Amino acid sequence: MTTQVLKIGFIGLGIMGAPMAEHLLKAGHQLFVFSHGKLPETIAASQATQCLSSRGVAERADIIITMVPDTPDVQAVLFNDDGVAAGLSAGKLVIDMSSISPIATKTFAQKINALGCDYLDAPVSGGEVGAKNATLSIMVGGDQAVFERIKPIFELLGKNITLVGGNGDGQTAKVANQIIVALNIEAVAEALLFAARAGADPARVRQALMGGFASSKILEVHGERMVKRNFAPGFRIELHQKDLNLALSSARELGVALPNTATAQELFNSCVAHGGKAWDHSAMVKALEKLSNFEIEKGAA
Repeated sequence: MTTQVLKIGFIGLGIMGAPMAEHLLKAGHQLFVFSHGKLPETIAASQATQCLSSRGVAERADIIITMVPDTPDVQAVLFNDDGVAAGLSAGKLVIDMSSISPIATKTFAQKINALGCDYLDAPVSGGEVGAKNATLSIMVGGDQAVFERIKPIFELLGKNITLVGGNGDGQTAKVANQIIVALNIEAVAEALLFAARAGADPARVRQALMGGFASSKILEVHGERMVKRNFAPGFRIELHQKDLNLALSSARELGVALPNTATAQELFNSCVAHGGKAWDHSAMVKALEKLSNFEIEKGAA
């Protein structure tokens, strides 16, 4: 599998999708791509074949990967008149690496299976940095034999690759991931805001905490963003809002209480109300700063 040149389709070449597609190209695979927007320069200048529709990608490729923002986008890419389903033939594989509804995913998988094709949901975590460095965590739902067959492709994109269960379970794991990430961002933001308001240097407080039990990837990466005021998007607030909407709507159906997830979503809502839907999700700290009438940077030495 690792030496065989595969015909891979890639639909969705944004912040995450473009570097993921580049890794597949560098590994020597034949790539067929489609994007509603302008192709990234790196992809346009490569040997990838640009297709005119998602259907065109599916007709040419044996493995079709989708990486688009939300559930309606995946539905459109797969099932519109010029969608993937219209171009499939039996034996092909569809892999959705977007982060979408677990419930809708099960329906999508059933429709693709009915065409004689396999389906994996394989959402990722790790953001733009993880996509560029091929260190993404990949949470997979689907048939184990299909997963084992395609795992070498996942290994070109990520490091922590787990078959969680059947179709939809990968998406469920991603929703759980986004709950944890949001609540960790909120915790780091509160801690650094408290430290700065108390007169300590938040950068040094963060450095001290990195050596203790409070250490985390969020404290390392997003804590630094908060201190340095770098909110250029690695993962946009509007996308994290979407993921928390999935968490909260699914929780209502399951009868599960997620009170702190709801609070994190309200903080994101506040950021959006202040024009921040495209800010990095670490900018949740700005909502807390508004509530406190104090900014972390003012506490820096």
